[in-house]
Amino acid sequence: MPHFTVVPVQDNSPSNYDSLEGINWVDYRDTGQGEYPGHGDTVSSDGYGNHKEDSPFLSSSDLAAKRNDYYDKNLALFEEELDSRPKVSSLLSRLVSYTNVTQGAKEHEEAESADASRQMPKSPNMGTLMGVYLPCLQNIFGVILFLRLTWIVGTAGVVQSFLIVLMCCSCTMLTAISMSAIATNGVVPAGGAYFMISRSLGPEFGGAVGLCFYLGTTFAAAMYILGAIEIFLKYLIPQAAIFHPADIHAGSGAMLNNMRVYGTICLSLMAVVVFVGVKYVNKLASLFLACVIISIVSIYAGAIKSVFQPPEFPICMLGNRTLVRDLFDVCGKTVVVGNDTVPSQLWKNFCSSENSSSAHCDEYFLQNNVTEIQGIPGLASGIIKENMWGDYIEKGQILEKASLSSVDVHGSMETFGFYVSADIATSFTLLVGIFFPSATGIMAGSNRSGDLRDAQKSIPIGTILAITTTSLVYFSSVVLFGACIEGVVLRDKFGDAVNKNLVVGTLSWPSPWVIVIGSFFSTVGAGLQSLTGAPRLLQAIAKDNIIPFLRVFGHGKANGEPTWALLLTGLIAELGILIASLDMVAPILSMFFLMCYLFVNLACAVQTLLRTPNWRPRFRYYHWALSFLGMSMCVALMFISSWYYAIVAMGIAGMIYKYIEYQGAEKEWGDGIRGLSLSAARYALLRLEVGPPHTKNWRPQLLVLLKLDEDLHVKYPRMLTFASQLKAGKGLTIVGSVIQGNFLERYGETQASEQAIKNMMEIERVKGFCQVVVASKVREGVAHLIQSCGLGGMKHNTVVMGWPYGWRQSEDPRAWKTFINTVRCTTAAHLALMVPKNVSFYPSNHERFSDGYIDVWWIVHDGGMLMLLPFLLKQHKVWRKCKMRIFTVAQMDDNSIQMKKDLATFLYQLRLEAEVEVVEMHDSDISAYTYERTLMMEQRSQMLKQMRLSSAERDREAQLVKDRHSLIRMGSLYSDEEEETIEVLPEKNQMTWTNEKIEAERRRNRSNAPENFRELISIKPDQSNVRRMHTAVKLNEVIVNKSHDARLVLLNMPGPPRNPEGDENYMEFLEVLTEGLERVLLVRGGGREVITIYS
Repeated sequence: MPHFTVVPVQDNSPSNYDSLEGINWVDYRDTGQGEYPGHGDTVSSDGYGNHKEDSPFLSSSDLAAKRNDYYDKNLALFEEELDSRPKVSSLLSRLVSYTNVTQGAKEHEEAESADASRQMPKSPNMGTLMGVYLPCLQNIFGVILFLRLTWIVGTAGVVQSFLIVLMCCSCTMLTAISMSAIATNGVVPAGGAYFMISRSLGPEFGGAVGLCFYLGTTFAAAMYILGAIEIFLKYLIPQAAIFHPADIHAGSGAMLNNMRVYGTICLSLMAVVVFVGVKYVNKLASLFLACVIISIVSIYAGAIKSVFQPPEFPICMLGNRTLVRDLFDVCGKTVVVGNDTVPSQLWKNFCSSENSSSAHCDEYFLQNNVTEIQGIPGLASGIIKENMWGDYIEKGQILEKASLSSVDVHGSMETFGFYVSADIATSFTLLVGIFFPSATGIMAGSNRSGDLRDAQKSIPIGTILAITTTSLVYFSSVVLFGACIEGVVLRDKFGDAVNKNLVVGTLSWPSPWVIVIGSFFSTVGAGLQSLTGAPRLLQAIAKDNIIPFLRVFGHGKANGEPTWALLLTGLIAELGILIASLDMVAPILSMFFLMCYLFVNLACAVQTLLRTPNWRPRFRYYHWALSFLGMSMCVALMFISSWYYAIVAMGIAGMIYKYIEYQGAEKEWGDGIRGLSLSAARYALLRLEVGPPHTKNWRPQLLVLLKLDEDLHVKYPRMLTFASQLKAGKGLTIVGSVIQGNFLERYGETQASEQAIKNMMEIERVKGFCQVVVASKVREGVAHLIQSCGLGGMKHNTVVMGWPYGWRQSEDPRAWKTFINTVRCTTAAHLALMVPKNVSFYPSNHERFSDGYIDVWWIVHDGGMLMLLPFLLKQHKVWRKCKMRIFTVAQMDDNSIQMKKDLATFLYQLRLEAEVEVVEMHDSDISAYTYERTLMMEQRSQMLKQMRLSSAERDREAQLVKDRHSLIRMGSLYSDEEEETIEVLPEKNQMTWTNEKIEAERRRNRSNAPENFRELISIKPDQSNVRRMHTAVKLNEVIVNKSHDARLVLLNMPGPPRNPEGDENYMEFLEVLTEGLERVLLVRGGGREVITIYS
């Protein structure tokens, strides 16, 4: 068996997500192109068309260690490729040892411990219960359940509260189904919801939704802190308030200021705790969860106990109005002290004097009786009938019990502070926005995907079970609250009627303090969890490097703690703290979470509908219709809860999306949006295939043929500049070039030249595609481009190519032959052709013409291209201020006055603004100059032909060199470098050349020289050539006379002669026609109308 030398491929894979996503980049190391750092895998060519691709799972050390495996006798057929295509056993062994990077606190705990560096990384070992179910419960249950659910039930009623809970929980359940499908579609590295969305919808959507999710989590921290401070100041230690209202009639401004001060202090302390040690937060998580569970259990215990023994919380009512209970001692107008009846504290509150005289008392107080009702009637009382329907009230409206009788008398405003009143106006939509945060938190399981033993099994089961559990708790709580608690108490947000007790605490057993303390610790814990998770989410987004200005937040402490991200999170959360109202902050984070859930559903729906081969989730119970229903519910809830917040949230997401798109996030994550684009493109292309576009829809779809120099750089960048000015970013632009040689050997150069062209297209702001073809002959490559570029209905209809400069000075005829061959190919393909002459003098995109003319010389009609092109150019800022002039040529038998009128009418109908001029060309004799010019042209042509055909020695020696060495050189587009076949007689091909024969051939050639010279002197020009030269000279005189100062001259390009022998003369005619003009655009139509007068 022969010996094979195998060189291991160097691995450049960085340890980031890209290496897991299989992002490929072109490796130019073998062609001297330099390297592109920061990409995972490499592709290179071995010169035989085999492209070597590094595996993201195999490092160079693995390959080197397994070098002996390459000589396995059973794999002899594949041994040359084993460096790029490893054995299955090698791949599987690598995959088995691959584990997720642990997420969240786990790696930080290890990093903070002293012996972390000596620890072996632990394999994920968390199951469904501890890893997903309980974290989801802890995140879903929160401050809203304890502080606002009773108020929501009292305000909206049991039926509408049930509907609110159903809408929110249905939305999160549908989202969880979609999330489960995405999470079980392959290994989900640590990264949670952001990772799933960004890898499913692409960097633009990923960045936008990731930041929305981050903002939602940050505002959630603010909401939890505000909830904790509300419990602290209202129910735990009211004496701790710094600011106090001036009197009982003052508003809630003092309370809001207390919330701001204590909230800021609490936020600072929490941020310090998170900064110092995340492991303490995670160790306390189970304690916080226990507080939540104990609190909920105490609610159920209290509800059951209320059937037999309702707790004693009497409510004092004046008429049907609810009184603030802590402002008096006895619920009555008078009290008996000894044997005397004296006015009570309540009387003193409503009357200005302490005697029984009624002259100075509040009218409503006098007309209505004081009654005491039970605040918690109990489960068996039937109070649910009264609480079944809603009672929405305006801000400042007093809470009233409709079933109690009262005399409707207008009371004094001075006594308003003694009644329980609404602090905000309520509506169904407001309550939806306030309640929705209590349904969020379903991402807790997916956020811990790196810590789970089997994430694909645990995430769906744990998340759906957690949502089911919490939904049942919410539904049952709505019913229990409505069935156990008096309506006015339910609508009393802060428990003023029950002596400043937490309303839900009044129902709990054994004591209201169970709920107060439990809810306080659970909200503090939830706030710490949010402050822990949000900076890590921001750090993950920053490390993906899709939003440049966030790059600084990817850095942190030595152990990976996101210090800068924590600082930004604290500042944003402080904004929420300064709002100081739980009811105002809750709808804000509802918006951001709903945006996130919206795109999770969108990601699942897109992947399902596209049916991409890689979409194979283990979770089977999903459907695109469920995802679309979830999307619809998210949008509906956004606009139901707060339409202006919804517009702001969408605006923020849209701006982030456009920013990432503008910055050009060069990430290829195999996302669904790319697949959606492919499906949409396929659908559109199939629709376009129906037929050619109507004249009204015609626009130049360009194929720009570029010339490359020896270093594979674009020789004339102004060609691309002109294309960008003509297209203004619309329509199709394909930039093509030809490399001469063998494709297998030139693959690397093809990739390098494509990259060079793409870079130049980006500089010149040309939006389009690039295609480089390798062909044995340049003219064949150009013909291939003209025939095969484009796809379906998206094919080019116009070819743009440069002028072959220096063709006169070159003895080699291939320069202009390629040019003329391309003209013939475009004509045969019925394509329009544009040849910008002196393209180096064309303006750049940064120049501006403040005045001047674009002159159109309309000599023959070939579809109206000449009319349309100036209009398109004037759409660009470079040509915008130029005016358009149209010249046409009248012969002797034409009525020039009528022609001018007709042309002006035609332009008016075309809706084009242009000056019109008809140039009369009189018949004149052929001048001596024309005759001499034609003679010189034909003599030069004959001389070059003799030089080529009679130099047998040079031709044969060149043929021998070609046969010996088979030289293949880089070809330029307009001069074929291939050796043209020389017609040599068959017998001469077999001759053996000796020195004597070569000398004899040279003597024969020298004797023929005088005869050749005499033939040149005696040449008489062909009459057809003289006529053509006469036309070119006369037209050139007229054009130069009229348009010498024009910014651009557009001119009909005459077609090449039918007889190929006159090709060289054709080039001379074009040169004569355009002499003396700075910028000329030769235009040749494609044989169809491109402009119309009809609407």
